[in-house]
Amino acid sequence: MNKKLLWLGSGLALTSLGAYAQKSHDVKPNIIYIMCDDMGYGDLGCYGQSYISTPNIDNMAKEGMRFTQAYSGSPVSAPSRASFMTGQHTGHCEVRGNKEYWRDAPIVMYGNNKEYSVVGQHPYDPEHIIIPEIMKDNGYTTGMFGKWAGGYEGSVSTPDKRGIDEFYGFICQFQAHLYYPNFLNRYSKSLGDTAVVRVIMDENIKYPMYGKEYYKRPQYSADMIHQEAMKWLDKQDGKQPFFGIFTYTLPHAELVQPEDSILEGYQKKFFHDKTWGGSEGSRYNASVHTHAQFAGMITRLDHYVGEVLKKLKEKGMDENTLVIFTSDNGPHEEGGADPTFFGRDGKLRGLKRQCHEGGIRIPFIVRWPGKVKAGQVNDHQLAFYDLMPTFCDVAGVKNYVKKYTNKKKKGTDYFDGISIYPTLTGQEGQKQHDFLYWEFDETDQIGVRMGDWKMVVKRGKPFLYNLAEDIHEDHDVAAEHPEIVKQMKEVIKSQHIPNPNFSVTLPDFD
Repeated sequence: MNKKLLWLGSGLALTSLGAYAQKSHDVKPNIIYIMCDDMGYGDLGCYGQSYISTPNIDNMAKEGMRFTQAYSGSPVSAPSRASFMTGQHTGHCEVRGNKEYWRDAPIVMYGNNKEYSVVGQHPYDPEHIIIPEIMKDNGYTTGMFGKWAGGYEGSVSTPDKRGIDEFYGFICQFQAHLYYPNFLNRYSKSLGDTAVVRVIMDENIKYPMYGKEYYKRPQYSADMIHQEAMKWLDKQDGKQPFFGIFTYTLPHAELVQPEDSILEGYQKKFFHDKTWGGSEGSRYNASVHTHAQFAGMITRLDHYVGEVLKKLKEKGMDENTLVIFTSDNGPHEEGGADPTFFGRDGKLRGLKRQCHEGGIRIPFIVRWPGKVKAGQVNDHQLAFYDLMPTFCDVAGVKNYVKKYTNKKKKGTDYFDGISIYPTLTGQEGQKQHDFLYWEFDETDQIGVRMGDWKMVVKRGKPFLYNLAEDIHEDHDVAAEHPEIVKQMKEVIKSQHIPNPNFSVTLPDFD
């Protein structure tokens, strides 16, 4: 394929925060973080799913640790990823919603297809360090494949500026809604890139974005992203530790994939299937066999995970590589998706965009042979902002808060996570959160979990639930427990830092 490149931004990529660690015979552990898109708590066989085949991820759970009370950083994509990257909850971090930057950008053409000249979301705070920068500063080579969503093209926060050596995928999560796009994005130090570029999908742009002709497009982005991730993984030679972030876009949004044996198997299984005819103004094309499409997308993702684990074994890196599998938030109903049919929310209330359990409680599986004992199920309460300190422990980074706090913002440059390394490795002394915290701009919601108590604030009104007795959050007991409501309001009061780009309605503080 003759790939055309459109250069974006200017200037050289920022240098590493420090020199690479010296090579030694004892290479630091590798880390692969796999985060899929909009997979609900109950979408995997190991979490109770009976319709969809996920043998590789289920086996990963058998060989490692499966968490039952793990939470995303937010009920939607961009802020959830920001929480992971920054080690901050959404009362502190810069990104708290899906703020877009393409809406007012000039139009450009790819063949006869209209596109935006700038795409992407609100950027991470350039003065606050993020995980790949820390890993790179401590001797790791870094690769990210999939969705970025941490800054629009040309902004202060794109992969080339934030510690990523190799990137291939979507800068913009809005673009990532479609699986046969007009272009993907790339940044590659090995190829000499000095900024993010657009890689035009020459075969795709021969056909229109909408209508029946769209399905003639041959370049399926999910497969292409996975193939690039595997190429990067195959290049790792064991002399330098690697940190891979595989943010696969499956099973989000558009229900479409190649007509292969995976899809055909589910079309036979769901013979009496649903058809989604589209809706006016929708970004998604109409879809037939919607249940088969959705199930097939998850099984396809499971196949990707299986290939990653197989490659690690082939290269003799299996025992020195920590692998995590999770999802960025709860399930969606976009493009004809039908979470009710699959019981996909794991009997939890709510979907994506809600601070109820169904929007933020996610599958979370950790595999690390020799370090993480096989076959464990753990109910430790964790959130995405715990991964920064955990990865620092894995990499042997001491006192990361002191080392990486921005000296100009000392006292306001927050880190909110607690390492789960003791839990993973069976050590004593695992610290617990006093509370977990979420804010979400677009539906004006706040979530707080404190032990078994859960508060959801909707447009300023608090609702209180006892998850030990009411996992589906059906019974608001705020009136019966005013003292708990008061405590949780105090948490909100102490954790919410105003942000001019995102807002929520705070409850009345007595």
